[in-house]
Amino acid sequence: MIDAPSRRALLTGALAGMTLPSAAAPARAAAFPTRPNFVIILADDLGWGEIGSQGQRMIATPNLDELAAEGVRFEAAYSGAPLCAPSRCSMLTGLHAGHATVRENPEGKTQRSLTEADLTFGELLQLAGYRTACIGKWGFGPEKAGQPSHPNERGFDDFFGYIGHRHAHQYFPEYLWHNSTRVPLAREAYAPDLFLERAIDFIKRPSDQPFLLYYATNLPHSPSVVSGGTGQYAREPWTRANRGHAAQVTRLDTDVAKIVRALREADVVQDTLVLFTSDNGPHREKGVTPWLFDSNGPLRADKRDLYEGGIRVPLIAWSPKLRSRVESQPVALYDILPTLADLAEIPVPDRIDGLSFRRLLNGRSAPRHDHLVWNRPRKAQAIRRGRWKAIRFAPGIAGAGPEGRIELYDLDTDLGEQRDLARRRPELATRLMTLLDRSIGPDPRRPYGLKVLGAADQVTVTLVNGSAVPWRRVRLGLDLAQGRRLTAPDAVATLLPGEECSAVFPVGGVSRVTASAAFRADGRRHTFRRRAKVKPALR
Repeated sequence: MIDAPSRRALLTGALAGMTLPSAAAPARAAAFPTRPNFVIILADDLGWGEIGSQGQRMIATPNLDELAAEGVRFEAAYSGAPLCAPSRCSMLTGLHAGHATVRENPEGKTQRSLTEADLTFGELLQLAGYRTACIGKWGFGPEKAGQPSHPNERGFDDFFGYIGHRHAHQYFPEYLWHNSTRVPLAREAYAPDLFLERAIDFIKRPSDQPFLLYYATNLPHSPSVVSGGTGQYAREPWTRANRGHAAQVTRLDTDVAKIVRALREADVVQDTLVLFTSDNGPHREKGVTPWLFDSNGPLRADKRDLYEGGIRVPLIAWSPKLRSRVESQPVALYDILPTLADLAEIPVPDRIDGLSFRRLLNGRSAPRHDHLVWNRPRKAQAIRRGRWKAIRFAPGIAGAGPEGRIELYDLDTDLGEQRDLARRRPELATRLMTLLDRSIGPDPRRPYGLKVLGAADQVTVTLVNGSAVPWRRVRLGLDLAQGRRLTAPDAVATLLPGEECSAVFPVGGVSRVTASAAFRADGRRHTFRRRAKVKPALR
């Protein structure tokens, strides 16, 4: 854990208010098309301070710096957890790690899994007619096809990459997965090369549908493996691991530039929002020393810690439709799901922890979190409310005694978390702990979406309103082969939040169907669709 203030600690005030010159990015019309495309780029263990726009001076990231200068740079963006699997679960599902399904990394135990109850942003956009792809590191088990935690079952039409958490540590893997198929590679291909190739192909694939690309690269996670050598860092007087890490970050930067170039070449860039972020703070694994690079900037600690260096992450929103600006309002990666739903004009799922930051993209006021929560079961929890942040360590963790330990920090005056105020403000620490305890518990979500149950000669289609608003004039239908369409004879006048409606359709001998549900919500017309297989009748 990095306890001492970093070399940039004295620059915190200046950095927090820094806005790059407007000359770097001409004013743009701050308006998105209806149902824009989305590219979500998630780096693996990239520290808050490892890109130039955040103050990095030793590692070159010119392309990310350009996106930050032209777009919206969030200076107080937080991951859902300080390590991989719970952070990704949080981002995908809109829940913080006190509510989400996956709250821990495997740590030598069984790989954690998503369930059928986990509505991801992929599934939400897929329901609304987006074509969807997950390329790179999924990070949830088990490592087999046809199970509820597989990306294809959680909303992604196309998947290429690693299913499991540990498998993603292999940059030259024996195999990768393409949907339900293991693709043998015999350790002869560098996985990020294949990911970039697939991403560009997906972007350029002709289609009338809007798209979501979730690009979850494993760069720059340990080990510090790069193809083609360490380039401009080859002669630096650093360890081999540190030279490799720097080259990984610059390679990531180059990959981002190639993805943006593909958007331009496909003539879809004007209709696309790119979000770039990281799953947690910088790692110090297999010989990498983040203090060499000042990887966490003015922040304390790194990956696995609930100090700011472990959970505050870079977040850049870029589109030709955005104006250059720096946003200081705290946001969390579990805000991404409701933000995508808001931009795509889809009813936002109710009882999630995330809030849409759509309005912040255009410099307008947006709902603020009353508090943010982090949870590492049996280890530590943290809460931020306004300027105040409290961390609670379990007994025996990080030097805590048999009663545990509570720390309290004023982030407005002590971003580096060096002055523990818990003894001076015990009443405030107690109030925050009470709020923290109330915020951790079972999954609060309502079921949401379109369910299809097909067996024998009939299919049951069920629509569940998991939003906070009524859905009106609901009509269920079923598309069969050769253009045949069945429609429920009666429409449902109003489907209240938490309610569901169903229709049963005879299908006789059909193996695949597409269910549909048309309805109105918030004054807009919506249509959800879901493809499904029909189990043959037993003879």
